[in-house]
Amino acid sequence: MTIGSNLTTFAGLPVQRFELAGRGRRGRGQHQRPRPGERAAYRIGIGYDDDAQELVDTLDALFDAVGAHNVTALLIGSWGEPQSSGPPLQLLIDNRDRLTGLRALFVGEMTYEECEISWINQGEYAPLLGAFPALEVLHIRGADGLSLAPVRHRRLRELCVESGGLPAAFIRGFNDSSFPALADLELWLGTGEYGGDAVVDDLAPIMTGSELPALKRLALRNAEIADDLATALAAAPVVARLESLDLSMGALSDAGAEALLLGQPLTHLRSLDLSHHFMSPEMAARFAGELPAVRVDVSDEQEIDEDGFRYVSVAE
Repeated sequence: MTIGSNLTTFAGLPVQRFELAGRGRRGRGQHQRPRPGERAAYRIGIGYDDDAQELVDTLDALFDAVGAHNVTALLIGSWGEPQSSGPPLQLLIDNRDRLTGLRALFVGEMTYEECEISWINQGEYAPLLGAFPALEVLHIRGADGLSLAPVRHRRLRELCVESGGLPAAFIRGFNDSSFPALADLELWLGTGEYGGDAVVDDLAPIMTGSELPALKRLALRNAEIADDLATALAAAPVVARLESLDLSMGALSDAGAEALLLGQPLTHLRSLDLSHHFMSPEMAARFAGELPAVRVDVSDEQEIDEDGFRYVSVAE
């Protein structure tokens, strides 16, 4: 699987692309105008060979068109050379006094034609979170160079990091941070081949849930270590208060599935997503049979290859 389409909605709003006409030229030029009175999540981005100044100009033009205070949701696509340069986080920080209404942000919302997910060069996110204390939703795509120094943020309720390999150092930074309002946590753990070096012990603070009092959805997706995660979640205290558990896109086999079913009750869940898995049909059927009131997804069954290899959905 590859990431191949831009979002049509984000943070409950329709996504509207906003870009300068005559891309690659300096200056503001003409730009796509939003429809009057429309509330939207605005997506900006530039071409691979464009000068970085064009992204600055595009953001300024967006502010001119809709008013900076009206930008409540913003998506940043390609920033020129996402393989070699970090995201324009400082540009956002420099505009924090103008972006007073920003509540939702997606950094790296680009397709595989623009940059494969594991080649997107990210950066340090603690200063950004410090600059936007009212931010409620943060999505990040790509994890090369991604880091998080310990930070306290009182308002963030949704964090999603999509990657082909999530560094354990980022998870440890998250563990040392404080997010008392976080209700939805989604981490794509990926594979060791692309930097996903986390083990279950790195996720232990998340699984206890003691520092995440508001958490209702936990998604540990795209994980090479899905069996280990399922085994740990079978006894993890946080599961008892979740509404949704998601282990999709990973390498879950009968071994992990059996441990999950034999562990603590899951009947309180509203949804359990195990799609893209390596379970046998018999094991997959057990989830529907034993959890009749839970919305269980065991679609997208995969086949183990002749070498016994099980693969995640998104790697490079």
